[in-house]
Amino acid sequence: MSKEKQMLFPFAAIVGQEQMKTALLLNVVDPGIGGVLIKGEKGTAKSTTVRSLAQVLPEVEHVKGCIYHCDPKSGKGYCPNCAEALASGVKLEVERSPMRVVELPLSATEDRIAGTLDIEHVLQTGKKKFEPGVLAQANGNLLYVDEVNLLEDHMVDLLLDAAAMGVNYVEREGISFEHPSKFILVGSMNPEEGEIRPQLLDRFGLCVEIHGEKDHSTRAEIVSRRLAFDADPKGFTEAYAEETKKLKDSILEARKILSRTSADKELISMASHVALYFEMEGHRADITMVRAAKANAALNGRETAGREDIAVVAPMVMIHRMKRKPFEETKFDIGELRVCLQDI
Repeated sequence: MSKEKQMLFPFAAIVGQEQMKTALLLNVVDPGIGGVLIKGEKGTAKSTTVRSLAQVLPEVEHVKGCIYHCDPKSGKGYCPNCAEALASGVKLEVERSPMRVVELPLSATEDRIAGTLDIEHVLQTGKKKFEPGVLAQANGNLLYVDEVNLLEDHMVDLLLDAAAMGVNYVEREGISFEHPSKFILVGSMNPEEGEIRPQLLDRFGLCVEIHGEKDHSTRAEIVSRRLAFDADPKGFTEAYAEETKKLKDSILEARKILSRTSADKELISMASHVALYFEMEGHRADITMVRAAKANAALNGRETAGREDIAVVAPMVMIHRMKRKPFEETKFDIGELRVCLQDI
């Protein structure tokens, strides 16, 4: 384990906030879920939890030496360098490395995020020169944006478009460049500091709303573990090494299970029934619910997803997509969900 990872609070040691941890793990099992938005008051371990996820992220294959970490198994969507090498008959070498949590600075400009084209170099040499940005680093990894609600809307649009398409496309003065940019987008925010437009909210696959723990013994355990970690980060992390390995292994196994399963008609029917019951617009909620339910089943070692999985993921899929009136807080009624699932 690297020094950097040792200095992170262990993901396996985080107390409570089960829904937040589940939402993150589901996205690691199936990045196609579409990321997660974490909403909560300050001091609720949002950033700590996301950053600590690096300790359990699996290894992935990528083209050796490629700055964009192209996926050698994709068969398409290579960066210009890898595509040119393949076209000339060069065999791409492959290596493995752990997924990373790439953080986007709040002060980042559009050029810092997307990368820049050197127009002068193109005019002088006739060849494209591209300076990669954060979206290049994020390919194959998890991209974390803290205080995502404070980013300008067009910046959030840029991130969501790249996450949805898996490609970063940059055009300047009629000259364009593109490279693969498939990543898990995780945003966190404190609602007291401002909200995100509903159109952008819908683009996040899952959303969780978290609060400080109210149980006395749970709060005491949180404080105890934090102080123990601060006193001896290395020793505390090593104490959770076995739990961390088990969690990492369960993610790898879940990915294997997911790769050999498909959504059956019954699961699709259940998701559509729930989406209609809660008056979801469009079909994004249905699709996300099916994917998340399958990932939840796989994470629990099951090949078939069912009612219990829908019950777990439905709140995370729908809380940010529910219609609300101005100045009205969105609340998801678990009791209504139980009634809905009983009718299926």
